[in-house]
Amino acid sequence: MKKITTAALLAVSFLALAQQKSKIQSKLFSTKDKTVSVYTTADNTKLRLTLTDKLVLSPSKQPLETEISVFVEPKKTFQSFMGIGGAITDASAEVFAKLPKDKQQELLNAYYDKEKGIGYSLVRTTIHSSDFSSESYTYIKEGDAALKTFNIDHDRQYRIPLIKKAIKTAGGKLSIYASPWSPPAFMKSNNSMLKGGTLLPEYYQSWANYYTKFIKAYEKEGIPIWGLTVQNEPMAVQSWESCVYTADAERDFLKNFLGPTMKKEGLGDKKIVVWDHNRDLMNQRANVIFSDPEASKYAWGMGFHWYESWSGGAPMFENVRKVQEAYPSKNLLFTEGCVEKFDAKKYQFWANGERYGTSIINDFNNGTVGWTDWNILLDQKGGPNHVGNFCFAPIHADLNSGELIYTPSYYYIGHFSKFIRPDAKRVSTAVSRSSLLSTSFLNTDGKMVTVVMNQSDKEITYNLIIASEKTVVVIPAHGIQTLVY
Repeated sequence: MKKITTAALLAVSFLALAQQKSKIQSKLFSTKDKTVSVYTTADNTKLRLTLTDKLVLSPSKQPLETEISVFVEPKKTFQSFMGIGGAITDASAEVFAKLPKDKQQELLNAYYDKEKGIGYSLVRTTIHSSDFSSESYTYIKEGDAALKTFNIDHDRQYRIPLIKKAIKTAGGKLSIYASPWSPPAFMKSNNSMLKGGTLLPEYYQSWANYYTKFIKAYEKEGIPIWGLTVQNEPMAVQSWESCVYTADAERDFLKNFLGPTMKKEGLGDKKIVVWDHNRDLMNQRANVIFSDPEASKYAWGMGFHWYESWSGGAPMFENVRKVQEAYPSKNLLFTEGCVEKFDAKKYQFWANGERYGTSIINDFNNGTVGWTDWNILLDQKGGPNHVGNFCFAPIHADLNSGELIYTPSYYYIGHFSKFIRPDAKRVSTAVSRSSLLSTSFLNTDGKMVTVVMNQSDKEITYNLIIASEKTVVVIPAHGIQTLVY
């Protein structure tokens, strides 16, 4: 009898706790007595993350087919938001070091200050060199498989100081992860850090050890490392640092070497991200790695890029959703995107910003938890880059004048990163016309953030319908708005 009573009491207690938790969650958001603050950025205007309206809500009726509407249902929530940020590469750090002190502070505020800037919370960085370095280099002497000469002195000149300043500006916390572009030349089949090649089996353990050395060295510098990706773009043979892993090869390296080595070295809590390449082949890579229990247990999730459109096709956003549906316990992280082929005449080319908005909204709506841009800063040539692969960044520095140039991409990213904060929950959002894109997140402070993007050439009036409440909003042609309520 006593056993039954105890079990019953436990069941009642558990039910009471569950109900209490449910009540807290349902109370978290309400439209009662709220106004909607509207921030707008638009082409052919001076509006840049500008507060343009404060709107009141009223009861909503059935919208007509002739009306355009954005529907938000606060009771339906999805993935938690990890953050948005960009990569601090050697190139970004070298350009930063050449700026006047006041411009350095302006850049730090622009990215990492929540009030003065757009509040980045993520950082990607590289494990030794990438194409966005002034030269190829590693942290060891060539041939040192035992890693006895390992040191990060190279990074202490530019990159580490910038990362530390970014952390300080962000209030002391940033989620930082690292990616390698290539193992040292002697570890590879082509005996070069450039132009692909594969990791030789006899160096699997040495290379796994290299990641742990990197993490420990950076953490000794006071830079906490949240996680790493196994290999940047493992199916691309590039003219710069690159290394090819088939799905089977990445699975086996993770399962037999990298995962166990991280655990053995006391780094089992660091997150390991697989793939780190385009959306086109991500489903096959997920199937091979996540279907293997021994490999899958070491993988926090999958990283992806946006460059699959190199073939002339459209971005394959659906593939992100298909991985999320097939492997719901795994996380999806956008790890790199930039506008290729730098051209100074296109600093203010609006479509570049819209490319960011389109990708960010689709990626989050398909289950992504975080989104990381490529270089945070490049010079007036789109570099430095040691193989001439010059690209755009959201902010460029003209080192001749010492000025910073803000592109539309900066503002488009800011419409998300400034207002949606880590641990927010994505909320069900849909649009009634293809001219608009939208996503919503509920922050932990109870504020809802809905981002709406107008891809059309015309100003659009739309209903914002939140459960049973509504307001009417006007968005300019080729504009993006963040609605906070």
